[in-house]
Amino acid sequence: MAALVYFRKVSQTEMTVEYLFGFDDTELPRRMVMDIESRRSRPIDGHVDYAFLKASRKINSMYEESHQWPERGMSAS
Repeated sequence: MAALVYFRKVSQTEMTVEYLFGFDDTELPRRMVMDIESRRSRPIDGHVDYAFLKASRKINSMYEESHQWPERGMSAS
């Protein structure tokens, strides 16, 4: 079974980056906040699930490669 999770950056401060994410690139219903210093994320709704973990891991992976928080992207498996 293939799964796609999309994400898009909506804001960034000196301390955090906020992303929308979800399974449909036209509708990203959920939000997460990434702590810039620790690179730890948390879902705004408190629900840690597959979509959240996939998006969070991909965002961190892209940051690791470019040393910039990605504007948007997707994780496919």
